[in-house]
Amino acid sequence: MKKTLMVAALTGVFATAAQAQSSVTLYGLIDAGITYTNNQQGHSNFKATSGSVNGSRWGLRGAEDLGGGLKAIFVLENGFNIFNGTLGQGGREFGRQAFVGISGEQYGAVTLGRQYDSVVDYLGPLALTGTQYGGTQFAHPFDNDNLDNSFRVNNSVKYTSANFGGFKFGGMYGFSNEAGGFADNRAYSVGASYNYGPLNIAAAYLQLNNDVNQAVPNALGAVSGDNPLAAGRQRTFGGGLSYAFGPATVGFVFTQTMLDNALGVTAAGTGGAAIPFSESHARFTNYEVNGRYSLTPALSVAGAYTYTDSRISGESPKFHQVSLQTAYALSKRTDVYLQGEYQHVSDGDNVPGLGATITGVGVSSTENQVSATIGLRHRF
Repeated sequence: MKKTLMVAALTGVFATAAQAQSSVTLYGLIDAGITYTNNQQGHSNFKATSGSVNGSRWGLRGAEDLGGGLKAIFVLENGFNIFNGTLGQGGREFGRQAFVGISGEQYGAVTLGRQYDSVVDYLGPLALTGTQYGGTQFAHPFDNDNLDNSFRVNNSVKYTSANFGGFKFGGMYGFSNEAGGFADNRAYSVGASYNYGPLNIAAAYLQLNNDVNQAVPNALGAVSGDNPLAAGRQRTFGGGLSYAFGPATVGFVFTQTMLDNALGVTAAGTGGAAIPFSESHARFTNYEVNGRYSLTPALSVAGAYTYTDSRISGESPKFHQVSLQTAYALSKRTDVYLQGEYQHVSDGDNVPGLGATITGVGVSSTENQVSATIGLRHRF
């Protein structure tokens, strides 16, 4: 009898220890709203929208203690449309993220799978697009710099450093997976950030390569299907900073995206029909000034102005977008929000199909577009 009790007690101790050394967490976010657009392909529209700010998702995050300060880690994250239940990211089961790797307290982490690039990782948090303070509809035109993470990188190997007194850095490489076509749809990026109290500074670079004679990438490569831009080579670089004053934070972000052997903006980038380019070189230069303020612990306001100077089909369209959001927390996990955007594009009259285009809304038939969304977000 005593032996039986002792065995049971030891079994409980070892089970508790094993449980403490490894964990798996289920998490998610649901964003559902109603969006009004004054001009979508020539018509006003009220529509149900999933992910106007943050894409609806659920995921599994796990870690196992390997000893010596090392852990095995993984993330599997699914994106979906809450209104019709369909998979996001081109129907992928875990289209938002899917990776496994090893992390160390002193050495950082190495992960392999479908992952975010360094522009998203380091520069993204300083913009309002891609965050809870603006998200999808605050994106720069066509999400040309991927700060709203329109695409992820397949076949990727990523290194993320430890935090060295506020300084972090990292890099990523995505393989083309094509025999005899090593550079046909590969991607690589590097980035770094520094945090010193209320000050945050970041910079990053991303390059996507493809066969120079084939702007449509091979389907097995690093980026396919969800890239808003079609080109033989895409280069994005940028930097930004933010500073917090008590409950207020202000920031500035600069990015530039250059396209060689460019075909145009894809249907994924416009939310409708593709916009072809008549010249093989194109450029988007974005300047974003943003700020947010917590009026109370539950009520926040945020806003941004973005100016984009572009070069498309021999023309120089200029985009101006003003975006505003207010959100009220009903609890720690649930909030309601109201946000609106206004975009004006000038000097683009000779680019066929080009109009004002608020990301996630669709192309306007004119040079102006207004959008407003009321929504509910729940986290678990």
